[in-house]
Amino acid sequence: MASNILRKLSGTFKNVGLAGSRRVNAAPTVLSRHLSSETQTEPESRPTVRKPDLVARAHVTDFGRYVAECLPKFIQKVQLTGTDELELLVAPEGIVPVISFLKDHHNAQFTNLSDIGGVDVPSRMYRFEVVYNLLSVRYNTRIRVKTYTDELTPLDSVNDVHKAANWYEREIWDMFGVFFADHPDLRRILTDYGFEGHPFRKDFPLSGFVELRYDDTKKRVVVEPLELAQEFRRFELNSPWEQFPNFRDTTVIEEAAPAAEKK
Repeated sequence: MASNILRKLSGTFKNVGLAGSRRVNAAPTVLSRHLSSETQTEPESRPTVRKPDLVARAHVTDFGRYVAECLPKFIQKVQLTGTDELELLVAPEGIVPVISFLKDHHNAQFTNLSDIGGVDVPSRMYRFEVVYNLLSVRYNTRIRVKTYTDELTPLDSVNDVHKAANWYEREIWDMFGVFFADHPDLRRILTDYGFEGHPFRKDFPLSGFVELRYDDTKKRVVVEPLELAQEFRRFELNSPWEQFPNFRDTTVIEEAAPAAEKK
């Protein structure tokens, strides 16, 4: 089914002369090399391993090259995942034009914004990746658009293109601290009022910065700076509730138990 739809998509591009053998600078040559290497290998015979559909992959590759031809200013790289899903790596200033093109173009029609996710890699200069997962109901095809930013540089909101991006972008702001410009209501959505920090950042401590407790004198819940008592600073990786005897480590318990006195 998917191959027939992609074949129809590719046929449309061939009719307008866009799916030929021309190579675009924005579209990587890794795609064609990867396809040629797969054709030379032996066919997969293991029943539990997903067999690659080279025809569908070739059609998705043609569509990626077509999009790169249409938007060479914004698309920096086009690549395929192991499940033959197309990924577009986009410059930060081009996220709204690319998302709008994929939604409104007749040969794409990615009208459903399934999800927006975030990735934090602190070692990079642009530590945050923002991933947009799109679905074309018309062609039963998914696509993934990725862009990047840092702690201070905002991204343009795609709320005007997809209304579903409203809460997704609020979640990215709450969890990662990525600011979205022109968002109509950019507030925290998962953490409490007055929460400090962003929990999904890799440098955020697992114990947090503050703790909540009920104060009997004030008759309300108070927020205080986190204080860990000395006995709680020792963290054990062995779980006392391990159910499988083969994986239960009893050496610590045996060493801690006092030796029986001989009579």
